[in-house]
Amino acid sequence: MCASRLTMRRVKKETLEVVEKAKPKRKRQKTHKDDEPSGAVLRSAYHTFCEPADVGHLRTRLLSWYDLEKRELPWRTLALIEPDVNIRTYAVWVSEIMLQQTQVATVIDYYTKWMKRWPTVSDLSAATLEEVNQMWAGLGYYSRGKRLHEGAQKVVSKLDGQMPDTVDELLRQLPGVGRYTAAAIGSIALGQVTGAVDGNVIRVLCRMRAIGADCTSPAVTEALWTLANALVDPKRPGDFNQAMMELGARVCTPKGPLCEQCPVRSQCHSYRKVQSKREQNSKRLLVENDMKPPALPDIEDCSASGTCPLCAPEPWDEELGAQNFPRKPAKKPPRVERTLTCVLTRRGEGGEDEFLLMQRPNKGLLAGLWEFPSLVLEKEDKSEKKHKMALCVHLDKHLDAPLTQSSLHYVGEVVHIFSHIRQTYVVHTLHLGDAEAPLRTGNVRWVSRAALREAAVSTGVKKILKLCDSARLQKEQNSPDAKRQKDDDKKRPRSAKKAKMKASVGSNKQLSLTSFFRTTKQETC
Repeated sequence: MCASRLTMRRVKKETLEVVEKAKPKRKRQKTHKDDEPSGAVLRSAYHTFCEPADVGHLRTRLLSWYDLEKRELPWRTLALIEPDVNIRTYAVWVSEIMLQQTQVATVIDYYTKWMKRWPTVSDLSAATLEEVNQMWAGLGYYSRGKRLHEGAQKVVSKLDGQMPDTVDELLRQLPGVGRYTAAAIGSIALGQVTGAVDGNVIRVLCRMRAIGADCTSPAVTEALWTLANALVDPKRPGDFNQAMMELGARVCTPKGPLCEQCPVRSQCHSYRKVQSKREQNSKRLLVENDMKPPALPDIEDCSASGTCPLCAPEPWDEELGAQNFPRKPAKKPPRVERTLTCVLTRRGEGGEDEFLLMQRPNKGLLAGLWEFPSLVLEKEDKSEKKHKMALCVHLDKHLDAPLTQSSLHYVGEVVHIFSHIRQTYVVHTLHLGDAEAPLRTGNVRWVSRAALREAAVSTGVKKILKLCDSARLQKEQNSPDAKRQKDDDKKRPRSAKKAKMKASVGSNKQLSLTSFFRTTKQETC
């Protein structure tokens, strides 16, 4: 009992510190002790786990569920079987960077290919950024691959090839590694006892402890990290953190959570509140029908919900149920951009078309990737004539070839959504035929279609190429020669069928019954 009370006091003290940190700083005024708020410690006790037995129960139930239900993922397998701590840390680092803002199903193939090509941090350090971008193409958020490459080079050049071996060192030494990533690597690869709070864990903890305030606010962020660090299993920290993530990804999902399948629903305030509201509604119906209502379980709430920085400012919405938590701020609409793009081709030495690609700057959106010559429209202008003129001027800076506006052909538009930009590509094509078209700058090059497929290009470039291929195919199908060929193909099956029938019969004269059986017997022999 004494241990329980001490733990409760410690948790309440930590919660109070979080609350106090989140409060805006004011000028201190002299106050009497009697004037100080007496309920500050108790305000957020509802949002924590006060009893050690509850924490132990949660760990046991969650890890038992994880052992039975976890997905077999290549980075998890490698983290378990790899004896070399340096390789293990590197492998988990790669997986965590790839999994940022990207679904597990998408990452699996990329991760497998990456680790096959660069199985150690030294191998990655020796690669070029061009090779890294090429491997990363299609995965999105391309700065992640660049930071992995920079981090590998730093580990080799400044840390003697040894990966950082503590959470603090991971956070300090590796570019692109933040609080969550360092904690995940530290717990999974190094066995360090630390919680890890990602999007899935935020959702699980907010629902379990009815934390309804803005989950991006400093008060909620610190409260969630305090909770995660208090809950993590000291014997299996990596498995516990992955179990929390797995629960959020597969059971406690953003929409339509599978509460009845949750192994820790008995400790979830959101689940209990949903059940209580259902029973209250049932009681109301029974009263209306003059039937005896069942005894309802008490459902506790935060005693200071009006002033608690972790409680939801909005009232409970019965239709949302457990989805009342967490509350997120409204997303800003993406910035709208329009970009002129030209798919410029020429006939190569082997007779196949070659495409002109231009490399983007080393900083900013899609840094270092290759794309078709493009020009962002500063002002909204739908004049096709002005679009073609602007493209000709832009191309003339990089290409020594005669270009005219009349040689440009409008194809259509392609929309591609980035995290913060709604990009519309206004696509034109231009074919130079056998012209040599020397290059004036070093950041452009001609590539074959096969090389284009393997190049470090974005998904937007692939969409543009698909649009052009579809337009070309449509044009070929509508050409006079294609229509004539189509008509010939329609006629050919009839004549071929008649010829086949004549060949099988031999003549218009019907065979006698004796001749028929004689022919059949010969074929059988």
